[in-house]
Amino acid sequence: MNWHPLTSTEQLEKVIEESKSTPVVIFKHSTSCSISATAKSRLERQWQDAGLDHVKPYYLDLLRYRPVSNEIAEVLHVRHESPQLLLVEDGVCTYDASHLGISLDTVKKKVQA
Repeated sequence: MNWHPLTSTEQLEKVIEESKSTPVVIFKHSTSCSISATAKSRLERQWQDAGLDHVKPYYLDLLRYRPVSNEIAEVLHVRHESPQLLLVEDGVCTYDASHLGISLDTVKKKVQA
């Protein structure tokens, strides 16, 4: 899995624009939370076999870049959670899950729908 770091609100605008041509996921990770570490590890292990090669994965260290996380919540109309996985297509969040409820199978179904 090749994470692309998300580090600024300006970059977030570009990611949302990018989602209009290719689906993107944003994983919001708390580096101090064991549940977040578990969720991240599960994503990385399952990604290769999930059939999501056409989906671009972004990684947000929300402790370092909390303003970006706040902007995500505001712009995509989602409640802030950590860990959290968001699927963004056509500039809109079409899937939002947190903690151990994060499912790549569900992401795959949403992308194919």
